[in-house]
Amino acid sequence: MTLTPDVLPAAPPLPAPRGPLSAAVLSALLGRDRYPLPELPPAADPWGDDLQLALYVCYELHYRGFAGVDDAWEWSPALLALRAALEEVFLSALRREVGTPPPLAEVLAGLLAEPPDGDGPSHHLLAAGTRAQAREYLVHRSPYHLKEADPQMWAVPRLPNPAKAALVAVQYDEYGAGRPERAHAELFAAMMADFGLDPAYGAYLDAVPGPALAVVNTMSLFGLHRSLRGALVGQFAAVEITSPPGAARLAAAFERLGGSPRGTLFYREHVLADAVHEQLVRHTVIDPLVARPGCPERDIAFGALAYGRAEDRLAAHQLDAWRAGASSLRTPLPEED
Repeated sequence: MTLTPDVLPAAPPLPAPRGPLSAAVLSALLGRDRYPLPELPPAADPWGDDLQLALYVCYELHYRGFAGVDDAWEWSPALLALRAALEEVFLSALRREVGTPPPLAEVLAGLLAEPPDGDGPSHHLLAAGTRAQAREYLVHRSPYHLKEADPQMWAVPRLPNPAKAALVAVQYDEYGAGRPERAHAELFAAMMADFGLDPAYGAYLDAVPGPALAVVNTMSLFGLHRSLRGALVGQFAAVEITSPPGAARLAAAFERLGGSPRGTLFYREHVLADAVHEQLVRHTVIDPLVARPGCPERDIAFGALAYGRAEDRLAAHQLDAWRAGASSLRTPLPEED
């Protein structure tokens, strides 16, 4: 069956540039400069808005692309060369932050033990957050949750059975278990609409700061490289293992802040679903991999820890802004009607 244009998902508009790297990428995609892409400056900030946006735009060409951008850019040798340089800077920064990972069993045990004195965004939103901050939180999460599970699908053809079959079983739930309206991306879009936000894919890309883009870029980086498939499994495990307690807090927080049953279903769904997925990922994806000769245990541990570092940076960014009475977005949201 050939998809007609009205069936294809809409591609978002290109964002505004945030510096010379993102400006060069965006200019090229608009056809103004097809091949003269810049070399990466030696002091490029791996966590900065400019590099993270440039990398996000390069990765998005492998997902929905952008309105008015030729799909052929996905495999442009010049753009891939620049993306490789951006990735080298970012991956090196992640490796520096993680250092030498401890044994995988120790990493997984640490993920299972939630600290009793946690004070991340979910704790803040439940205890003292405002509706405006809850709306900002959704905007931060929208670049991933509106395509939830897509980055992890890159792992499927790169894993052996039975790990492959187990991962597909988990992903089946992520995509709604045969009910498209129950796909997690659809539930998140409904939650955004319930809080007076535009649920269109990419609608808030200009407002999302570098730390939030880095979280999504970490997934895409691991997903698009076969050599990092172990890191992608580790990232996926970190999400599924740590999600249920935070999802329970967020469901309660968004209900406290006026969310309807429709507007809290996304997080209520994750409390139960991810508790099941945590068991599946550990025992039917990771355990069979570890049992195989040559399993990249260190890569799995690295992926889990690197993703945690990116999440920690985003959490610190959000909390610092909120505690200072400021917006955590690049541009504050307009007030709800």
